[in-house]
Amino acid sequence: MNTFQLKKGLGRGLSSLLGDTKSKTNITKLKIYDVKKNRLQPRKVFNKENLEELTNSIKERGVIQPIIVRKDKSLVGKFEIIAGERRWLASQNAGLHEIPVVILDVDDEKSLEFAIVENVQRQDLNSIEEAQGYQRLIDEFSYDQEKLAKFIGKSRSYIANSLRLLSLPKEVILYVENEKISAGHARSLVGLPNALQIAKKITENKLSVRQSENLVRALKNKRNLKIVPSKDSNILDLEKSLVDKIGINVEIKNYKNNFGKLIFEYKNLEQLDRLINIIKNNY
Repeated sequence: MNTFQLKKGLGRGLSSLLGDTKSKTNITKLKIYDVKKNRLQPRKVFNKENLEELTNSIKERGVIQPIIVRKDKSLVGKFEIIAGERRWLASQNAGLHEIPVVILDVDDEKSLEFAIVENVQRQDLNSIEEAQGYQRLIDEFSYDQEKLAKFIGKSRSYIANSLRLLSLPKEVILYVENEKISAGHARSLVGLPNALQIAKKITENKLSVRQSENLVRALKNKRNLKIVPSKDSNILDLEKSLVDKIGINVEIKNYKNNFGKLIFEYKNLEQLDRLINIIKNNY
């Protein structure tokens, strides 16, 4: 077995994570059928053409960079992928029976961290998959936006804008996942009651992000939807903080004598489930 050179091809983030595991990072080989997908994998969509290119490369040169796996908790002798699912799929397509791996002893949190860092560094995730990965770290492992920003190497505003995409209607989220509109287009639609209708206009007319922003601005002015803040600035800050934290619209109605209502607006069952889980996990 060859000692795995951490800094080759994995990026600084993954190298740091590997160093944190205190595991021996030696390359070994496993039967392909002893390896299975990562149930925490944030990436759901694999580009068919890119996968074919990788398959052809593996047929000619083999798997140059090993995948990272951990022992499966439920099946003896089986292993779960932490990073490298695309290489594993391409190796199967190439007809390989074995694949080089690095076996690590890590928990669910570290496994999800690996998967997100690898995909973000290589820009393999679409913007919705990326946001869902961040939300999972928040919901299941008590991350906040500041910790996420430091860990991923992005600004806090980048993380916040990414998470806001999850508040869009499910149909608009599918538009982003299917690359009918970009994340830039989608951000201009966050919070709009007619987001799907505008998304359809964007695709039908092939509007740029700037053109989409101008359309949204014009529609807001035309329909007098421009909101003039009338609430106390502290209440507005609290609302924004909650929206950033949980990714759905929140309204605080504070009346005289400081009684009122806290309203969470969800657009689908996934958002409702996420809100319920946040409450259950923290209270």
